Amino acid sequence: MDEEVLNTSLRRFLKKVGITAQREIEKAVREGMATGKLKGGETLPAKAVFTIAGVSLTFEVDGAVELA
Repeated sequence: MDEEVLNTSLRRFLKKVGITAQREIEKAVREGMATGKLKGGETLPAKAVFTIAGVSLTFEVDGAVELA
């Protein structure tokens, strides 16, 4: 295994996850605000689930998205 290749690949994957997740969350929050489902001061519980096939790895990251 080449540690540098693994590290670069992981960073690329996590960057893609981060960019995609941010866009989708922002879109959903804007829609929630537009429809009145959200008021704008909420803290929304959030969870990301990662699964890596081939090594039987699944883990969750819990957090929150604050709107104000």
